[in-house]
Amino acid sequence: MIRSLLVALSVTTAVPAFAQDAPAPAPQDQAAAGQQGPAPLEVSVTGGVSAPMPIAIPAMPTAQIVSTPAGSTDVLGRQMADIIANDLRNSGLFTPLGSNQLRPVAFPEVNAPQFDYWGGTGAQALVQGFVRANGDGNLTIGCYLYDVFSKVELTRSGFVVSPGDWRRAGHKCADMVYARLTGEGPYFDSRVVYVSETGPKGKRIKRLAIMDQDGANHRFLTNGQSIVLTPRFAPNQQSIVYMSYENDRPSIYVYDLGSGRPRRVVQNVSLTFAPRFSPDGRYILFSMAQNGNTDIYRVSSAGGTPQRLTTSPGIDTGGSYSPDGSRIAFESDRSGGQQIYVMNADGSNQQRISFGGGRYATPVWSPRGDLIAFTKLGGSFRIGTMSPSGGGEKILTNGQDEGPSWSPNGRVITFYRSGAGSGGKADLWMVDLTGQVERRIPTPLDGSDPAWGPLRP
Repeated sequence: MIRSLLVALSVTTAVPAFAQDAPAPAPQDQAAAGQQGPAPLEVSVTGGVSAPMPIAIPAMPTAQIVSTPAGSTDVLGRQMADIIANDLRNSGLFTPLGSNQLRPVAFPEVNAPQFDYWGGTGAQALVQGFVRANGDGNLTIGCYLYDVFSKVELTRSGFVVSPGDWRRAGHKCADMVYARLTGEGPYFDSRVVYVSETGPKGKRIKRLAIMDQDGANHRFLTNGQSIVLTPRFAPNQQSIVYMSYENDRPSIYVYDLGSGRPRRVVQNVSLTFAPRFSPDGRYILFSMAQNGNTDIYRVSSAGGTPQRLTTSPGIDTGGSYSPDGSRIAFESDRSGGQQIYVMNADGSNQQRISFGGGRYATPVWSPRGDLIAFTKLGGSFRIGTMSPSGGGEKILTNGQDEGPSWSPNGRVITFYRSGAGSGGKADLWMVDLTGQVERRIPTPLDGSDPAWGPLRP
């Protein structure tokens, strides 16, 4: 399924998947084309959002109702609109008018919107589309974005997917809208891997689990017979590196998502915090304690002899590569308390960058390269960001929050929040860079150690 979807998406990037029976494009108003238009429709993501953009997202019509393994095409059209609306609403930048608030759209209207009606709804932007069942068993989904006030089409995309991957088309459409209206990179068509937890506090069962970023398509990867910690995606998204205490012996494993099989990379060592892949996938960073000292090492992702990168007395751990792989952020208590340091990828030029008072842990480099997220310790655990030089520190949350991980576009951070008391449960959350948009991610059980994967192809 995944292969057929990836091939289809790569093809439709060059040749949009609007087939012969799709609505014909609406003609442009030649008179209006020669006039100077209004300011472009856009949403700012850098400041606080006082009034999210109203956007209409009616159910996607179908030219012919056809039953598919994912459901009938008319039902899929309503569900597709709901996915797009939920993605955009969760960003905090949009107020979607959903299909239950709007009149149905006839199939011929997809490329010829009735702008007078949409203007009356208060929407500034409009997302329309269609769902069609193909003869080969796949689905074609068309997605169009319009500026309601200017009465123009802003962009469009087409996606061919297998019925089992129909939700991805909704995320792809939401990504198209988000990217066009904000100027930022997309992030909705992505996944999160995390540790699912259940049982009493002193005897937790911890399993690897994976899901879409909105909590859908949830599945467990391990059975809970061994404790697992700190899973992280490989850059190619085909595997996950994590720690496991099988037979009470800590080891680093790589789990292959295709085969469902784990492979041990490093074993019988004392490990702390998350092992992580390098951006090119060649290495895995991890921490190892020997002779009373904990240092950061790297090992080939295929296995082999680890290479030691730090040598200072104390605890060095939590390494995270910069997007270009040239530098590593890590935490160390060499100055007397946990602080954030940055070094070159070979371990040279180690420099402390956190000086804001208190302790700092779990540094994670943004995929944009402009920020490092961290956990601020002291009374409570809070998620914050700073520049790679240590400036511009900003605290984003105010709970028992830790374990930040970046969205693919570097604009949202997922983390986990622990409840009060010894029996408090842990939940997964997200927060944007303004600190104003925060939401819980639904999971079947308690959750910790989330890691956001790259944007899917």
